[in-house]
Amino acid sequence: MSEERGGLLAHRVPDLGALELLLAVARHGSLGRAARELGITQPAASSRIRSMERQLGVALLDRSPRGSRLTDAGALVTDWARRIVEAAEAFDVGAQALRVRRDSRLRVAASMTIAEYLLPVWLIALRQQRPDTAVSLLAGNSAAVAERLLGDEADLGFVEGLAVPAGLDGAVIGHDRLVVVAAPGHAWARRRSAVAPDELASTSLVLRERGSGTRQVLDSALAAYGGLAEPLMELASTTAVKAAAVSGAGPAVLSELAVTEELASRRLVRVPVEGVRLRRDLRAVWRAGHRPAGPARDLLSLTRG
Repeated sequence: MSEERGGLLAHRVPDLGALELLLAVARHGSLGRAARELGITQPAASSRIRSMERQLGVALLDRSPRGSRLTDAGALVTDWARRIVEAAEAFDVGAQALRVRRDSRLRVAASMTIAEYLLPVWLIALRQQRPDTAVSLLAGNSAAVAERLLGDEADLGFVEGLAVPAGLDGAVIGHDRLVVVAAPGHAWARRRSAVAPDELASTSLVLRERGSGTRQVLDSALAAYGGLAEPLMELASTTAVKAAAVSGAGPAVLSELAVTEELASRRLVRVPVEGVRLRRDLRAVWRAGHRPAGPARDLLSLTRG
């Protein structure tokens, strides 16, 4: 019922532009001067006043060669119009304050790989666009990112994994590949044949913790081969996994983005693997039904640049 009444009210009450025109005519005593103030033509202003008179069912102006004078009904409508326009101005000021408050900060939650290897470049570019926006970054695994968003502790998130977490909407912003790496002294670093999926699954590896995007992809890829063996080490950051692998603790599975420097310097060696798909999507995510706006929207645009 309320929606129906709202629709009827919108048809019965003139729009703000018409009310502002009427107030300008009252100030200047001239339809032409009122039209110039508002940046419209006099015929357009005259047409708008006639349309408002038809809508209300009363004459608002007495027109003569000497100008336009408000009728008694027009004076009354002008008084009402002034209150409506003042309320609209207060509404606009309040809405602007909300936008300023929203735009003054941006809370980002990101999984480790994206936080360490992609977000810094995006945030530098955002800083150039929005120097007054304070940005905070919470880094964690993909499950933690989802929790932050669902708990309204972040405005925009970034995850790596197989799908958009429950309760969130998202968009693919890129792709990544997991690689198996080992220290140069490890036997896998010297082998000529590729590691088969069943061998990879049955080998104890240095791994990220459960809930990370890396672990999700690996668990899914090796599920058909009996699943992952008991981890040699289970660590909560990409940096820790790399350090363990470089020290010779054992083979590790990491994002290709994370080991570029180590592979180039030969501190780690890439181990060929065949028969298993280790590619994954990188996603921007946000609470379902809450499309990014303001700085969050701008950051999302930068990830696609």
